[in-house]
Amino acid sequence: MDEKQPLKKPNKRDVIQFLKKYGIVTIGCLVYSLGLSLFLDPHNLASGGVYGISVVIRYFCGTYLSWHWLETWMLIIVLNIPLLILGAIFFGRNFLFSTLYSSVASSLLMSLWEIVLPDFIPVSSDKLICALIGGALFGIGLGIIFRMGSTTGGTDIIIRILRKKFRYIRTGLISICIDFIIVLISVIAIPNFEHCCYTVISIVSFTVMFDWILSGGNAAKLLFIITSDDKSKIICDRILKELDIGATYVDGEGAYTSDSKRIIMCAVKNFLYPKLRDIVREVDPLAFTIVSSANEIYGEGYKNHTDDDV
Repeated sequence: MDEKQPLKKPNKRDVIQFLKKYGIVTIGCLVYSLGLSLFLDPHNLASGGVYGISVVIRYFCGTYLSWHWLETWMLIIVLNIPLLILGAIFFGRNFLFSTLYSSVASSLLMSLWEIVLPDFIPVSSDKLICALIGGALFGIGLGIIFRMGSTTGGTDIIIRILRKKFRYIRTGLISICIDFIIVLISVIAIPNFEHCCYTVISIVSFTVMFDWILSGGNAAKLLFIITSDDKSKIICDRILKELDIGATYVDGEGAYTSDSKRIIMCAVKNFLYPKLRDIVREVDPLAFTIVSSANEIYGEGYKNHTDDDV
């Protein structure tokens, strides 16, 4: 009978990666909870997800049942329980742990702000400001959490399940469709046209920032720089040294002149593109350069092929 192999002890790198991941997730929960507690929740702006459903339930219970003791964060925890079980079935124990951490941390932070910052709730009486800023913070916080492979539970789990099935649909689009349904429910529960408009504004603000956090960090420029052999070496050397990015040579030939050409193909993040353009202009102002957008890049310096779709 084979002996059981001893459990592998985590090495220093594993511990650092673990702490880094949950440190970033905590920052995401912090931003997420501030957006909800200080801006959206005080004005009953149901910005979607389990949070939006919780706002509607809390409003209904407070208005018609006089259950003023019921808090949004309590309802978030209760509604999350069946969805967390669903997430564990589809994505396993690691996903369950990270989601449970994010869900509990964000809910506890929301309750903490009510104790620590009661004088700042709401930050402003202007619903437009709260809808814009609250929705943006909500989207930034949730985007950070998603990028770390976690969720805050609730409809985030449904979004990830749908994203797994329909990989060609953007996460933000799935999110806004679900949120639209929740807004319709909130309109029925809170029949106020102005309130509905502010809710829609908060969702648009949320979706823009959420999509930007998820895809903005991977967006880059794809360049094909067609130049002579001698100048291509100078350009490539400067790219490697000054920008610290990789490049690939492709041999080519001019169709009209039959002159041999060297093509430099490289991907560069948007903030480095102006510097790369300066290098090409300085070395060969006549270089034929094709620039296009690259929404997703896999490889060193970008996303790993093993990364989960978010």
